[in-house]
Amino acid sequence: MAALAWLLIPLVAAIGAGLWGGWASRNRKSIEDGTELAGYTRFREAMERSHTGG
Repeated sequence: MAALAWLLIPLVAAIGAGLWGGWASRNRKSIEDGTELAGYTRFREAMERSHTGG
């Protein structure tokens, strides 16, 4: 019975790792980077203007 318990531990760990890997690599379609990239572009343009004007 103890040998069966020692065999079940890696099996449960492998199943848990597979579930975690599937959850971690899922597609996150609800998050969009458009607004973040637009803000970064505005920031870069503002920094370029401040350096060229001085």
